[in-house]
Amino acid sequence: MTVTITSVPTRISAENPAWIRLKTAAQALQALQSQDGSVADPANHAEARVQVAAITDSLARLAPLVPHDADYLEAAAADFRTWAGEGDGSESAGFGVPDFLNSLLAFQPQLQRRDGLQHVVVFPMYTQNGSSSRLVEAVLIEVIWPDFVAELESGDYSNRLFVPVRFLDFTAGYDTNSAVLFPETVAVRQTPAFTWGAIFADREAARFRRVLGAAAATTSLELPDGAAELLSDQKLTEATFVMWDLIHDRTHMRGDLPFDPFMIKQRMPYFLYSLEELRCDLTAFRESVRIEKDEAADPEARRHAKLVQYAIIFDRIFRFAITGSRVRNYDGLGGQLLFAWLHQHHVLHWTDSRLTIDWDQVADAVIALGATIDDLYWRSIDRPKMAHWLAAYQLISATLTPSPASVWAKGPDALPVAGPPRGLTDQVLDDEFPLSMFYEALEKKMRPVIESTAGITGTSDV
Repeated sequence: MTVTITSVPTRISAENPAWIRLKTAAQALQALQSQDGSVADPANHAEARVQVAAITDSLARLAPLVPHDADYLEAAAADFRTWAGEGDGSESAGFGVPDFLNSLLAFQPQLQRRDGLQHVVVFPMYTQNGSSSRLVEAVLIEVIWPDFVAELESGDYSNRLFVPVRFLDFTAGYDTNSAVLFPETVAVRQTPAFTWGAIFADREAARFRRVLGAAAATTSLELPDGAAELLSDQKLTEATFVMWDLIHDRTHMRGDLPFDPFMIKQRMPYFLYSLEELRCDLTAFRESVRIEKDEAADPEARRHAKLVQYAIIFDRIFRFAITGSRVRNYDGLGGQLLFAWLHQHHVLHWTDSRLTIDWDQVADAVIALGATIDDLYWRSIDRPKMAHWLAAYQLISATLTPSPASVWAKGPDALPVAGPPRGLTDQVLDDEFPLSMFYEALEKKMRPVIESTAGITGTSDV
C-alpha cells in the first residue's frame, strides 16, 4: 500500500532570506521612484532593473510557502517585469507610472480567511497615514480569524470584504501610523470593483493598549476588570478589535442612509465624516450590547462583546480625540463629541482632577447618541444636501462648542446658502470645534505617548 504524505509549507518569518531580499529590493526601488511611482531618471533604470529582478526571483522562492497566493505572486512578477519594460527590446523603455491591475485582481485574500494564513504582498502603493507616494511597498502578514468571529460573520454580521490581519514585517511606508491595506491605494490603469479591505488589528490593539494605559494613569481612572484585562493581553485585544472592525466596516453601507454618507469624490464639510465614522462605531457598540445580553450567543462572542464596548469608548475618548493635527481631523472630532456627550449626560465625570465613569449608565447614553445620529440620517433622506449639512452641524454644536471665529456657528443667515455647496464647505474652519480645556491639558501630557505608537505592532513592547 502506498502512503501519500502531504507536507505542510514552512511558515515565512521576517528572517527568511527570500523575504529579506524582496524587502531590501523594494526599499531600494523606493529611493529611485517619483511620487507617481515612476522611475523618472533614465540613469536609474539599470539599477531599478536589478531590484526588480531581485523581487521577481524572491517571489518565485516564496511562492511554494504560500500556495494559496500562487496566481497573485505570478501576476505580481509579470507586472514588475512589464513595468521594467522587459521584452520590448529597448534599454530606455520602462519604469513609467506603474500599473499593477492584473496582480491586484489576482490577489483575493477575502476568499480564504483562516487564522494564521500568511500572505506576501508587494505593490506600488501609497499608505494611508503613511506615505502619500505610490512607492513599492512590501508587507508580510497573517490573517487573524478567531472561531467566534467566523461564526458572527457567517450569521447576522456578514462582511465578505473584511480581512483582519497581523504584521510580521513591512517596508518603510508601514513604519508609520497606517493600519490598513486597501486595494484602492495600489497604482492601476483603471479602478476595479474592490472586493476586500485589510485591517491591521495587531497595530490597532497595540496602540490602544499603550495609549489607554498612559491615559488611565494620567487621569487617575480606575479601569473596570475587562478593560484592565485588555491592557495585559495583546491577543485578546486583537480579537476584540477584529469583532469591532467587523461590525463597523459593514455598517458603512447599512441603515437609513442619505444615499451615500461619504458622498464619494464630492467635497463636503469634514464634520460629516466625523458623524459617519462615529455612527459606525456606535452601531458596533449597540450590537455588542445586544450580543453580550444574548444568552444563546457563543460564550466567546459574549465575552468579547463586553470588551468591544470598553475598546470603543476608550479608544474614541483617549486616542482618537488627541491624535493627529487640528486640520479637519474628523476622527478627533468624533472622539471629542463622544466624551462631551457622556459628560453632559452625567455618566462621565472629571471631578477633583480624577476621571470616573458610571458604567451601569454608559450603555444607555452611548446608544442614545447613536440613535440621535441615526435619526439625523433618516430625516436627511428627505432633505436637500445643504439642509442636511446644517442639521448635522446643529447636532454637533448642541454638544460641542464651535470656535468663536466660526461663521457656521452664526447660522444660515451668515452662510452663502444661495450659492453652490462648496461655498459652505469653504467656510468650515480647519479646527471648527477646538479642543476643550480638558483635552488641551490631556494632549500635552499624552503627546509623547501618542507619537511613540507610530510603527507599533503586536510584538512591540507596549
